[in-house]
Amino acid sequence: MELYSYFRSSASYRVRIALALKGLQADYHGVHLPSKEQMAESYAAVSASRLVPLLKDDGHVLTQSLAIIEYLEETHPEPPLLPRDAAGRARVRAMALDIACEIHPLNNLRVLRFLVGSMKVSEADKDRWYRHWVETGLEVVERQLSAQPSRFCHGDSPGLADCTLVPQIFNARRFNCRLDHVPQVMRVYEACMALDAFEKTRPEACPDAA
Repeated sequence: MELYSYFRSSASYRVRIALALKGLQADYHGVHLPSKEQMAESYAAVSASRLVPLLKDDGHVLTQSLAIIEYLEETHPEPPLLPRDAAGRARVRAMALDIACEIHPLNNLRVLRFLVGSMKVSEADKDRWYRHWVETGLEVVERQLSAQPSRFCHGDSPGLADCTLVPQIFNARRFNCRLDHVPQVMRVYEACMALDAFEKTRPEACPDAA
């Protein structure tokens, strides 16, 4: 396997966690997003979207973090990242999507660059935008966790939802988002970070960490 990643990319971090939870190894290729390395023709030849993460496996080129994780789940089913029951799987996927589709897209690097560059938003207002969507989005996850408390997002072992939650908290802290209003979220985050799979794949541990 080969993983194309950027150390600060939360989407890439999700896949790194999933690989670690599955006990899988992938050769790491850093793609430096701030310098727009992803826009180079050499990377475009690999990735139509020119985004990270990208996983190569057995001749397949896979993109989009949640699709990659579902692929890993299907090709390497143990240990499972999704519950065995349909209702449990739907709950886990909903939490993962609440983060990956409702919070993250509003705050990724492309959006922040557009706000500042094309729309001439100030750095202070850009950060206020970021914090608003993260803080309010995490409130949704907090309510889900409060309704059905468990050690991790769902049950006693980490799964797909935890793979999305932890990178979002790393980003939230980087932008000084308020987190004291989501105690269940932070409790689950701490439980995850006590595990090697989350700790050893954190951004600072990546080969391309600046």
